[in-house]
Amino acid sequence: MPESGETPVMALLRRFGIAMGALVITALIVYFGGDGYKDNNNDDGISLLDAFYYSTVSVSTTGYGDIVPVTDFARLMTTIFVTPLRLIFLITFVGTTVELLTERSRQGFRIQRWRTRVRNHTVVVGYGTKGRAAVDTLLGDGTEPTDIVVVDTDRAQLDAASALGLVTVTGNASRSSVLRIAGVQKAKAIVIATNRDDTAVLVTLTAREMAPDIRIVASVRESENVHLLRQSGANSVIVSAETAGRLLGAATTTPAVVEVIEDLLTPDAGFAISERAVEESEVGGSPRHLADIVLGVVRGDDLYRVDASAVDALERGDRLLYVRKASPADED
Repeated sequence: MPESGETPVMALLRRFGIAMGALVITALIVYFGGDGYKDNNNDDGISLLDAFYYSTVSVSTTGYGDIVPVTDFARLMTTIFVTPLRLIFLITFVGTTVELLTERSRQGFRIQRWRTRVRNHTVVVGYGTKGRAAVDTLLGDGTEPTDIVVVDTDRAQLDAASALGLVTVTGNASRSSVLRIAGVQKAKAIVIATNRDDTAVLVTLTAREMAPDIRIVASVRESENVHLLRQSGANSVIVSAETAGRLLGAATTTPAVVEVIEDLLTPDAGFAISERAVEESEVGGSPRHLADIVLGVVRGDDLYRVDASAVDALERGDRLLYVRKASPADED
């Protein structure tokens, strides 16, 4: 497995460097000990090119036999140095291949086992800054890591997600085959946090076609693309650039307001916005008179502000958006 902090690409490059180093050292041993080696096809001695050729065919165990050690010293050098270098070369490349195959098999088995039992999970497309924040929020709200599937093309990002216990899928989420592996047809929601707005549109179209009832939440960089996401089937669209800009503007005049907003958006500390069902004892009452600080009421597919006349009397099936205090465990 890669060392701590080492990406798979870096690990592969490191092992490739070790293997090439073994080839170079072998070639230099043969070149500087050229008098002890014989080229059956050339009586002019061993050139540097011949040494690298011998190194390649010998260390890789092909061994054509056209260049061979003929003196006792050359054979001793081959035994002491070339044979261990051959083993290093083989262990490096064969070990890498076996590790990759084992990891793929283990990952495939894990995903297959997960797909047979998972329902109502959340798919997160893109594990950059926005995707990580979305996952942190889900985990802070009590979602189990195994109920979150991260889809990305970056192996390093997926490794970071796997370290948290999340299920990962490698591939382009605009392809239906990739979303099918992620179980989008059985998911309750999909969070689209890609870096490009056009990619977000394609993923939204694919997800909506595959799962007509899934809740799609997408992030876009430019506000003019909001209507494209909504027409493609997104239920909620967050304009990341404008949202950040509003907070930046508000911070210059009312920094305390921004601190409160940040607090509410951080589920594992201070206060957070949460949602719960209306209790039987609350039916018929006003949401403004509850012990909880209620911000809004969800009735069916509609969201009402707490002061809307339509929700003066709560009904069975309503859901409350309220401010809750983080639990002591969260605050620790």
